[in-house]
Amino acid sequence: MSTPTAHTAPPTPTASGVDDARLADLRRWNLGLTVLHAAQAVAVLVLASSFAITVTSTFPQGPPGTEPAAPEALFDVRIGVAIALFLALAAIDHLLTATVLRGRYEADLRRGINRFRWIEYSVSATLMIVLIGFYNGITDVAAVVAIIGANVAMILFGWLQEAMNPPGRERTTMLPFWFGTVAGAAPWVAIAINTAGADEVPGFVYGILVSLFVFFSSFALNQWLQYREVGPWRSYAYGEKAYLVLSLGAKSALAWQIFGGSLAG
Repeated sequence: MSTPTAHTAPPTPTASGVDDARLADLRRWNLGLTVLHAAQAVAVLVLASSFAITVTSTFPQGPPGTEPAAPEALFDVRIGVAIALFLALAAIDHLLTATVLRGRYEADLRRGINRFRWIEYSVSATLMIVLIGFYNGITDVAAVVAIIGANVAMILFGWLQEAMNPPGRERTTMLPFWFGTVAGAAPWVAIAINTAGADEVPGFVYGILVSLFVFFSSFALNQWLQYREVGPWRSYAYGEKAYLVLSLGAKSALAWQIFGGSLAG
């Protein structure tokens, strides 16, 4: 009488390019970026002026169609402090993934996902787009909340893009990416409308707006290249390294341009 043959589960596919050597390299990068982002956060706090932008409200004063009242001040946002927080969040993310959360981070990378990236982006990138909106006159609390919601949705669609496209998949879907693109475009449309309709916009604001849009979009471009498997982006590890490079370059440029505008203001 034959004994039943034991069936072993097939090995879980590993994301392309993710091996021990590449993970060690990514850890060195995360440690280095921790120091660089933290140093910039401290520098911003030291150099920051008292410049602040006031978040306002225009609450209804009667039935629909009633002429709105003048905006009322709710609270002030210190721009220097907000930028330092933006940089500090990046530093904390890189520190955690290189130390106490390293095991989870590297296990996720082998599965073709980085949940820590999306959690940090959902806060830091949203903070930055709110500041960009401030510089273009979007200070009403209702509009700010809507911008926050749209940007967080964009980031979470990025997370979903990775979750829906694990290693070893038979086909790649880009639906979450394009849904996120639609959600992420909404704040920029609002910013463009406010800029175009303004009686007078300082020249530096136009420069900031264009360059920040390019930097902001670079993260989405990296994911698109990753999932279209263009050139070296066929390796998931290469795309992760590109995110780290962007974290330093694009985030630093975003932070210092907004900070420079606060000094001009």
